[in-house]
Amino acid sequence: MLNETITEFLSDEGYDVVSLYDGIEAQNKLYESRYDLLLLDVNTPGIDGFKLLQESREGGVETPAIYITSMNSVEHLERGFECGCDDYLRKPFAFRELKIRIETLLKRDFYHKNREQIIISEMISYDIENHELIIEGKPIALGQKESTLLKLFMKHPNEVIAHERIFEYLWNYDEEPSDVALRTYIKNIRKLIGKEKIVSLKKQGYKFVAQK
Repeated sequence: MLNETITEFLSDEGYDVVSLYDGIEAQNKLYESRYDLLLLDVNTPGIDGFKLLQESREGGVETPAIYITSMNSVEHLERGFECGCDDYLRKPFAFRELKIRIETLLKRDFYHKNREQIIISEMISYDIENHELIIEGKPIALGQKESTLLKLFMKHPNEVIAHERIFEYLWNYDEEPSDVALRTYIKNIRKLIGKEKIVSLKKQGYKFVAQK
């Protein structure tokens, strides 16, 4: 019942929700698709929520996660964070609180990175902590929009990002998005990291090609 209620609430708030009841099924989904956020209970059939998240983190899944559980001891809280969760919400809870916690997590820039820099190419990297582009060991100053756009690409490597999503991320509600300006920002970033690192897909969006 709680699963259905949360799904309905988040759907009404405009989120696309994938609802599952089994830990094994959830584990399979995590390796098949990319998600923005995970909401996990602990007492789930197949694989419990603790083991599910721990194994997913070990497998390279960095998606932010919130545990929603009736387990309220300090030991359970500690185990939840040791398994790799980003937040821990005890039942019962207000849906408004859940919404606030979700929105707070989605505003973060990076999750569960075990390195301080993302390697773009042999001589270029991105400093996660300071949000700086490093070329041949030297930090490079970027314009505000270019920096914000590069940060978006770093958060979603090898993923096609639709034009509409970039517009929403790059421009505030009181600003007018511009396709011409976006192409200029892309051009400026390409000059620094290489044209081949940002691929334009007609009528779809852009993709940052990360080094594997």
